Amino acid sequence: MFVFVCAACDADLTAPLSRVALPVHAHQRYGNGSQLPVLMDPGTFAVEPEPWGPPWRRWAEIDPAEAEARGIHAPVHALSDNVPGAVVIAPGEAHGTVLIPENRGSGYCCGLDGAGGPNMGCAACGRPVATRIDDCSLWQAVWLDPVAVRRVPVGDGEEPPLSWPELMADREATPPFESIGSWGCGPRPDKWWSSWSPEWEAAAGRALAHLLVASGGRPVSVPDGLTSEVFQGALDALLPAGPPARHAVLAGPGLPAPDAAAGLLLVPTHPQSGRTWSPDGPAASAYRVPLPFGVWRWLAFPEPRRAVATTLSRMPAGMLREDCPVPPPHHHPPFRVDSETFRNTLVRLPAVRTPWLRAILESPTRNTPAGIF
Repeated sequence: MFVFVCAACDADLTAPLSRVALPVHAHQRYGNGSQLPVLMDPGTFAVEPEPWGPPWRRWAEIDPAEAEARGIHAPVHALSDNVPGAVVIAPGEAHGTVLIPENRGSGYCCGLDGAGGPNMGCAACGRPVATRIDDCSLWQAVWLDPVAVRRVPVGDGEEPPLSWPELMADREATPPFESIGSWGCGPRPDKWWSSWSPEWEAAAGRALAHLLVASGGRPVSVPDGLTSEVFQGALDALLPAGPPARHAVLAGPGLPAPDAAAGLLLVPTHPQSGRTWSPDGPAASAYRVPLPFGVWRWLAFPEPRRAVATTLSRMPAGMLREDCPVPPPHHHPPFRVDSETFRNTLVRLPAVRTPWLRAILESPTRNTPAGIF
């Protein structure tokens, strides 16, 4: 495990934490006025390997060679000019910090969005060390400035990640539906309480970009059921019509080994190491489409739909807040892929240079009537 300390005065800034993979939805913006929960689990931290956050440079100011060196293969609105390596933790894991008054105003109506730069300082010496984010439609988190903090091992240092069999025994699936609330407890449409999980929408955005690249411009089919509900509509709208030339199958721990004919595999990524599960044998050369472990597990081993707690707080499964009573969900809207996660993934895949993928990237709204994004 590790503790993060102030680089200026060595004061402790966090509790002991274990490293995990950066969530796919770390930079997601969801809905309008939605109240999202805490991004990171207690006792964990993750590292953003790319520069992120202010200051930003617009695409017109960036040399294409510089963008390509940073792994960006198509135009984006802007690129961060910050340093890589920002560390994200749950707000409750931050110790010995204070809000910086002059930076507290950066945000919309509900909280802080971090657009003004670091808004938390070291309580011991005053150095700006982190950015608190808790505005509506954003995941609640504290991002530690990699220049202003140092990571110090405690105890036995970094523990080895769980094996895949251990993960199957230890980690639960991520339900596809979640009760998404807004600020306050006023009347809301029923759909707020039967919404698709924002985590699923972000996971589908990343996976869809990989499915398109792997398709080579040919039709792709996915397994029936929930997997089809999540992906097939988008694939049918974005790829040409005709008999499916490729079939994507779910593969991973606990499932039968895929055969040699499987060209596309929907597989889990390890929640601690971030590594993608890889098969042995004849399917080892198949294109692996990454899914977060919790999402993949639900697709591979579906569970009965169950009640979930409101995201206003982390509560045991099946419990709802008494001060904000809500009706049970009766329906859910059609699934929509998170468009920003899709775009952010696609621009980082070299195949986006091909004309047909570039056309999809540059005209994302042409498919909006089909309900993709």
